[in-house]
Amino acid sequence: MIASIAVIGAGVTGTGTAWQLAEQGHSVVLVDPSLATPIPERPADRDLNGSTASLGVLMGLAFRRSSGRAWRLRQRSMTLWPAWVEQLNHPESPLQLDTPLIQLAGSAEEAQRMQQLADARPDSGLQFIANDRLGETDPVWPQAGHGAMLSERDGRVDPLLLLKALRRSLIEHNVERRATEVVELQRPGSTARRQWRLITADGRNEAVDLVVICSALGSTKLLQSLGHQRPMDAVLGQVLELQLNKPAKQWTGWPAVLTCGGINLIPHGHNRLWIGATLEPGVNADPAATETMRRLNELAPSWLNAAQLLGQWHGLRARPRDRPAPLLEELEPGLLLASGHYRNGVLLAPATAEWVSQHIDKETITSP
Repeated sequence: MIASIAVIGAGVTGTGTAWQLAEQGHSVVLVDPSLATPIPERPADRDLNGSTASLGVLMGLAFRRSSGRAWRLRQRSMTLWPAWVEQLNHPESPLQLDTPLIQLAGSAEEAQRMQQLADARPDSGLQFIANDRLGETDPVWPQAGHGAMLSERDGRVDPLLLLKALRRSLIEHNVERRATEVVELQRPGSTARRQWRLITADGRNEAVDLVVICSALGSTKLLQSLGHQRPMDAVLGQVLELQLNKPAKQWTGWPAVLTCGGINLIPHGHNRLWIGATLEPGVNADPAATETMRRLNELAPSWLNAAQLLGQWHGLRARPRDRPAPLLEELEPGLLLASGHYRNGVLLAPATAEWVSQHIDKETITSP
């Protein structure tokens, strides 16, 4: 059964979900004030939301757990990502997965866990690299002296290119895009066709069969008005862009993503490097925390400390309070919540979109 569906929130999760639902033939409207603004060419061009400020790191397989919902979602997303890239890639919006990812061990205990993980998953593309082999790299990477985990299939996808590709596909699927805010959701009445109503800031009052809320920190207010308490805290993600005083050949052997103590280093352009992490609670950046991130908790080599700061940007992540991230729930008939992804909005977008589509298919089949 084809349904009319409103997706609220146009970050990677919401836009990807709208595309997935449109692919299945549903009539979809995507609502978010950010749709009034084109996707920037580079992250520092304007104020950013969580998706456009993201580095797009995909650390799905190099994950310490081997069971539970978090592991299943990561594993499923990493299975789906190649198909997403293949479908969305287009000359007007090129898209690719950049691999591999290398995670540096911060202690002997962490190195042991990495070795055990690689041994337990022989077919997952994981390999433990002893510290003496890391010493052969050029340039000298920041390292704590305990080795690293190489994940051949993990890496990153450019979130700005991804959003451009998704928006292009929405146009192809005739998905209506509304650059406004949903100020109120009204439950279905007692009419024969029970539909939700969206009241938007531009004065519209529209009826739809189902609503999917993917608006991160904006989800809380909408849910509270319906009696659903799903509080989320803001956590600041920060990125620094550095110009290195090194010749281009020094990038030989670098992975797509190098992770050191939860801080991501991503080479891009000519001798440029992004350093980013989601570490600070609240909405204001602490200069001391930013400097600690730049110095990689005092593990930064001399060539990194000597780099020139070109710019920086930040974005807010939504972390559920007292509940595991993300929030994937059917709150009541016709109302789905797919939000609060914290650090993993880009990584989990395919698995989230699949979860939503499966629940909607189930609901439309069982509805009268």
